[in-house]
Amino acid sequence: MISLAAAVLSGLLVYGIYSFQLQQLERQETVRVVVPKRLLPAGARLSADDFEYRAIARSSYDAEQMLLDASQVEGMEAVVPLGQGEPLLLWKIDRFRLMPGSDQSTFQIPREYVLSVSNGIRAGDKVVVYVSGGPTESARLFEDVVTVASVKTSGNVEIDDLSNPNLLSLARGDRERMYASRRDANGMIDYINLNLTEQQWLTIDNLCRTGESKLVIAYSPLSLDVTGAAPEVSGR
Repeated sequence: MISLAAAVLSGLLVYGIYSFQLQQLERQETVRVVVPKRLLPAGARLSADDFEYRAIARSSYDAEQMLLDASQVEGMEAVVPLGQGEPLLLWKIDRFRLMPGSDQSTFQIPREYVLSVSNGIRAGDKVVVYVSGGPTESARLFEDVVTVASVKTSGNVEIDDLSNPNLLSLARGDRERMYASRRDANGMIDYINLNLTEQQWLTIDNLCRTGESKLVIAYSPLSLDVTGAAPEVSGR
C-alpha cells in the first residue's frame, strides 16, 4: 500500500510539474491583445467596455499596431468597422477623424473648380475625386479616398438635420437615424472642405485654375453607407 501510494504521489507530482511547465510555455508563446466584444460600426465612439482580451501567438503579435490595454481606446472613434474578436489595429481608430492628418491640411475647394458634388455628402464621409474636361480624358484623380472636413451652404451653415445631426448618429453607430438625417437635411452644398496633402491640393489647383478642367466629387462606399445605393449627384 505504501509503495502504491508513493507511486501515485510521484505520478501526480510529475503531472503537476508538466502542467506548470506547459502553462509557462503557453504564456511565453502567446500575447493577450485587445479585441472588440461585438461588431462595431465605422464612426462609433469607443469605450474600454466595448473590448476584451484574446490570446494570440507571439509570432502574430504586431507591437506597432496591436494594443495590450483596452483603456487606450477610450474616447476614440472607429475609422472602419471593427470585427468581433479581431485584434484591434491602431490604423482602424482615431481620436479626431475630421481633423487633417500629420501630412495634411484642410482646403476649401473653390466653387469654380467643382462640376458636381454628391448631395448625400456630409462631414466625416470619404469621397472619391475625379477630374473632368480639359486636355486629358476624364479620370480618377487620386487613388486614395479623401476625408470631408465639412460641407456648408452659401450662408456658411453646416448642412445637416439640426434635430438629428448626422455626425452624432454616425458616432453612435445608429444607421437608421444617420440615414434619416441625410434624407431630412436641407440645403445645397456651396462649400466643401477636404483634408488633403500639399501635393494633392497642388494637383487640383494646377488642373482647375484655368477653368478647363473641373472636379467631380463622389460619395465613397468606404463611408458608412446604410442604403447600399449611390447617392444622387447634382450639377453645379
